Amino acid sequence: MEHTDYGHKPVLLDECIEALNIRPDGIYLDGTLGRAGHSLEIAKRLTTGRLISIDRDETALAAAEKRLADYRDRVTLVHSNFSRLGEVLAELGIAGVDGMLFDLGVSSPQLDEPERGFSYMHDAPLDMRMDATATLSAYDVVNVWSFEELRRILFEYGEERYAPAIAKAIVKARETSPIETTFQLTELIRRAMPATALREKQHPAKRSFQAIRIAVNDELGEIPPMMEAAERGLNVGGRLAVISFHSLEDRIIKQTMQKLATGCTCPPEFPVCVCGKKPKMKLVSRKPILPGEAELEYNPRARSAKLRVAEKL
Repeated sequence: MEHTDYGHKPVLLDECIEALNIRPDGIYLDGTLGRAGHSLEIAKRLTTGRLISIDRDETALAAAEKRLADYRDRVTLVHSNFSRLGEVLAELGIAGVDGMLFDLGVSSPQLDEPERGFSYMHDAPLDMRMDATATLSAYDVVNVWSFEELRRILFEYGEERYAPAIAKAIVKARETSPIETTFQLTELIRRAMPATALREKQHPAKRSFQAIRIAVNDELGEIPPMMEAAERGLNVGGRLAVISFHSLEDRIIKQTMQKLATGCTCPPEFPVCVCGKKPKMKLVSRKPILPGEAELEYNPRARSAKLRVAEKL
C-alpha cells in the first residue's frame, strides 16, 4: 500500500488528472497530499485557480513546501485529517470545489522513517500514528485491546487467516511484560504461525502490521464521512476521484458512491418512491479504473490500486 518515490510518478497520475477535468481557474482539493505528486500536477494546470492540499502528517506538509515551491501562490497547505473536510472548507471560506482527489495509500515517507513504527523491517517503538498528535498508538492496540478485538482486526483488516493464533500469542506475551517494539511483535507473529505460512514469499508480519495500522488510524471508518463531506463540498459538475489499495477500502468507496448515486432509500418492494431522496452524484464509470501495463512495469506496487470517479449532479 505504498506510494512511489520522489523520482517516480504517483499512482494512476494521468488517470486522476483526466478524471478531475481540471479548469485553469477552478478550485481543487487534494485530501491526501503525501509526497505531493498528484498536487504538483494539479497545481501546474492552474492559472487563477486554487488548490487546497490536506495531510495529517506534518512531515508531508514540510516536504511539500519545497516540492510545490514554484506554485505556492496557488496552493494552500492544511494540517488536518480528510475526515474534517467540511470544517477545513468552512475555515477557508470556500463555498464549493470543482474537483477532489483522495489517495488512500500510505505515503512511503511514513514507512521509511523507522522510528515511527510502521515497518516490520526496522526495530522501533510500536507507534504507527500518521498524525503524531493523535492519542491512540499501535502500543495501545497491541497491549490493551482484548483478544476478541485483536482477532477481529487481524482477520478483517489484515485478511490474516492465522488471526486467532496471533491474537492469542499477543495476549499471552503481554501478561509477562508489555510488547514495546516492532521486532518484539514481529517475532511473536512469526512464532504463532505454522511453518507452511513462514515459507510464503511475503513477510509473515505484513498482514498483521497492515491491520494494526488501519485500526490505529481508523482508516476505514473515515471513508464514508469523508465522501459524504466531499459530495456536499463539490460544485455541480465537480468530480470526486478516490484511489484505494485494499479490497475493504474499495468496497466501502463503491458502496458509498452507489448510495450517493441512487438517492432513493425506499425498500425495493415499494411500488413508488416515498422518501423523495434524489441522486446527488452520478458514477463516471461503473467499473474502477486500473493501472495500465506500462505503469505496472515501472511501479509494481500500483498493482492493487483502483480509482473510482463520481460527478456531482
